[in-house]
Amino acid sequence: MDGCPHTGNISASPNDIDPAALPGADLAEQIVHLCVFEELSTCKIGAIVGISRQRAGQPMHRIGVPVKPSGAGRPRHTRARAAVTARPHGRAGMTRLAEGDTSRLVVLRHGESEWNASNLFTGWVNAALTAGGEREAARAGQLLAAHGILPGFAHTSVQRRTIRTADLALAECDRDWIPVRRSWRLNSNHYGALQGRDKARVLAAESGDQQVMRWRRSYDAAPPPLPAGAEYSQFADPRYAALPPEARPRTESLKDVTARLLPYWYDAIVADLRTRACVLVVSHGNTLRALIKHLDRISDDQITELSIPTGIPLAYQLGPDMHPVSTGGRYLSPQPAGSPAAAVTSQGR
Repeated sequence: MDGCPHTGNISASPNDIDPAALPGADLAEQIVHLCVFEELSTCKIGAIVGISRQRAGQPMHRIGVPVKPSGAGRPRHTRARAAVTARPHGRAGMTRLAEGDTSRLVVLRHGESEWNASNLFTGWVNAALTAGGEREAARAGQLLAAHGILPGFAHTSVQRRTIRTADLALAECDRDWIPVRRSWRLNSNHYGALQGRDKARVLAAESGDQQVMRWRRSYDAAPPPLPAGAEYSQFADPRYAALPPEARPRTESLKDVTARLLPYWYDAIVADLRTRACVLVVSHGNTLRALIKHLDRISDDQITELSIPTGIPLAYQLGPDMHPVSTGGRYLSPQPAGSPAAAVTSQGR
């Protein structure tokens, strides 16, 4: 079968999709499922219907849903079409939640990393978790299970500390089988020339606490850039080989992080949220600050006050507009004083 002229080279063959395996008692209900939940193009759906007819020995010249009287005589294909057209759609054809429906989002900052513990600026450097960080990650999964919040999808950065945190948390709540997607757009902020440097020494060497805090906490101040060939630049890291050089940062402000995060939010995370499954996002302190700034509509000035503790899930109920029903969300556990999470948060990494 030729590719779809509207959506590119999308084709279907009997080996691609088995219509008999799709949900629904008959073909009409399968088509509703495909249109509403799978977001397939009409061309590919038509191909699948044709395959079903071919397998059933029906002629291929008229591809469509067979008309079967039902109830008061209304054809099933009419009911199927009504079910599809009555379902409103949002951006890029995504199914929009009905009024009053909510989606559940959980954001989780990775557990304490080795560079957190050493008081070093980390950024895009691929630091591993400490033993304490692994315990935080496991406890996060236990909290999810205890609250009955079980993710259906998960998203992480491509950095080891979030990948390991997600693995441990999902295993603890018996959800290590769900789809997990990783993206550089969920990476930590790039700390530029600060990466690999001791925070206390930077504070002493630079122009005072105020300047350093602007780099670490403000919305639009980025540290000095790090040359591409520098030891901790990560410019040549194979994780980013597919990115054009101009897309690989050498420093970032929170504003820069927001600009590269939001396309992924809309195109990948929101798409999963609209399935009504719980979505877990495991990322980094400043990246989650950027996301929460967007969700809670926090001003550029107020964002300096927001800190995200390590290893404690923050749960949101999102309305159809993909903004919180209740601003601020709900942490699934209080942050204990003197904990590693509290110490890392106080660093403002």
